[in-house]
Amino acid sequence: MIRQHLCPIALLAIFGLPDTHLTTSTLTISAKKTNSTSAQPSANKDSADDFATRVLNWFDQHGRHDLPWQVSNDPYKVWVSEIMLQQTQVKTVLNYFDRFMARFPTVESLAQVNWEEVAPFWAGLGYYARARNLHQAAQQVVAHGGFPTTLDGWMALSGIGRSTAGALMSLGLQQYGVIMDGNVKRVLTRHQAIEGDSQSSKVVAQLWQLAEQLTPHARNASYTQAMMDLGATLCTTKKPLCLYCPVQADCQAYAQSRVLDFPQKKAKKVVPQKHAQVLIAQHADTGQWLWQQRPSEGLWGGLYCLPIVAQAELDQLHTQFDLQRGQTLPIVKHSFSHFTWFLTPQIFVVSAPHATQLQQQIAGSQWLDEHAAIAKGLPKAMLKLLAQYHASSS
Repeated sequence: MIRQHLCPIALLAIFGLPDTHLTTSTLTISAKKTNSTSAQPSANKDSADDFATRVLNWFDQHGRHDLPWQVSNDPYKVWVSEIMLQQTQVKTVLNYFDRFMARFPTVESLAQVNWEEVAPFWAGLGYYARARNLHQAAQQVVAHGGFPTTLDGWMALSGIGRSTAGALMSLGLQQYGVIMDGNVKRVLTRHQAIEGDSQSSKVVAQLWQLAEQLTPHARNASYTQAMMDLGATLCTTKKPLCLYCPVQADCQAYAQSRVLDFPQKKAKKVVPQKHAQVLIAQHADTGQWLWQQRPSEGLWGGLYCLPIVAQAELDQLHTQFDLQRGQTLPIVKHSFSHFTWFLTPQIFVVSAPHATQLQQQIAGSQWLDEHAAIAKGLPKAMLKLLAQYHASSS
């Protein structure tokens, strides 16, 4: 999961140090290559205890202690936050968490509703499969009569892997748990200068072994949060603040001036591009637009969206329902993990006699004004489109 990155100036204020300390010569983080190779990562008990002590001492002074899901004896809040934080920054999740919890304050309240009621409260967070799995897992928890109490029990629920299960054991149940989110992976690969693709099974196995050696039983929950905070605020992806890191003294990547070389990844594949048309059908009498609820499975599952069609289908609808062509809006670019979508929105005015027929033609559609559509839950691409529409109309 991606945690919030604090800017360097904010961190300087937190640590009470002047910005004159933050110099290129002080922060030895160049990405130059060396011929060195890392040994198999390992830690004996003394070095593991020392590592954990330094991390915990730093956390006590500089860690984050006031996030809304940092509560004792409430695995549900921790669970919701952990799922929201997958691939999403803390600052983004903060805008959604309280609203979600106000609507679904307990696992039972989440389990008893259908997906269509959940979707609007996740709209804009992206990666909607997370929310569908959360909803399904809530139903599993209720069916089983309560939250799991073991690592395997958590991992048996929909959408929960080894790291999330470890976080729930540690933060949710205050028991022993080990995590390996993106922040922890970055800290450990740099500290041990672990070579190789960090997504490969070999490196992942090394990292889990190392994490298990380093994670203490005492103050386990604090250590779990501390490692996430360390990666999110100091050992960041592009501008790590090595000067303030509690484990800098024995960080191998820092010693080799190779901090930015880790974690290592395979070369990225070229992301394919797709193009489609967005039908903005505007009712001639009411001014409402025709919105379509997407299928619960697949992209933007359960959210409302303007109909997205190929050019040939748009031409057919244009002719079949005598649509009056209006304005073409600027292309909306929206990136997914596996492709980039270029959407061309086109406005058509639909006469009252054809409005009902068009609605019947487009499954799951209804005429809505903008506020009603937003209330039902729109993906970010549709919010971008609405912003462009208002900008072009002003």
